Amino acid sequence: MKAEEKKKAIKMRKAGRSMQYIAQSLNVAKSSVSEWVRDIELSFSKLEKLRQNPFSSVAIERRRISRLRNEQEKRDKLMNAAAADFTSLSQADLKVIGIIFYWAEGGKTERGMIRFANSDPAVIKIAMRFFREICGVKEEKFRGHIHTHSHLNSKKALKYWSEITRIPLRQFYKVYSKPSIASKNKRDSLPYGTLDIVICDTSLFLRVMGWINKIKQILTSS
Repeated sequence: MKAEEKKKAIKMRKAGRSMQYIAQSLNVAKSSVSEWVRDIELSFSKLEKLRQNPFSSVAIERRRISRLRNEQEKRDKLMNAAAADFTSLSQADLKVIGIIFYWAEGGKTERGMIRFANSDPAVIKIAMRFFREICGVKEEKFRGHIHTHSHLNSKKALKYWSEITRIPLRQFYKVYSKPSIASKNKRDSLPYGTLDIVICDTSLFLRVMGWINKIKQILTSS
């Protein structure tokens, strides 16, 4: 039986058929076909025809790459069109953004303390602009508190967040490190941990909470 299949496979290969086609036609393993026809050299024209076969692995991969490229171009087009909605943002815009940020991510239980935590450096930069430009927080009132895992480099984290926030290192609390079994031997998604921006100011806390309550009232009233 195998000898007969081998003869058919050789004949089909000499005719320029792909090994995938031969294996499927004869209902045998592709590895067997590869072994049977390994000494057969196809002409350039037959090889070129195989490459142009819409069901060949090369053609399938080419179509996959083309599809991904087209999908990315569509995404980029939509995102660029959306980005065109904004050319600049005013201080009033920054105020609303900062309030919404604090509403979503800020601490609301310690009445004498502003506490804003995040791991995204862009979010932290925007929050710092809000506190500096809108809230008028003086530089010496800022404190930084980093939460990270014990296997990560706390000195690098301090340097990183100090550069992001422009808060001097002397105004950072001791880094809080805790062990993480889940992250052992895995890629660290948060190599610099999470930063808490801390400001001890009861008046500012109450002011921010007042802003949040008013925005909440405006947006939820029917």
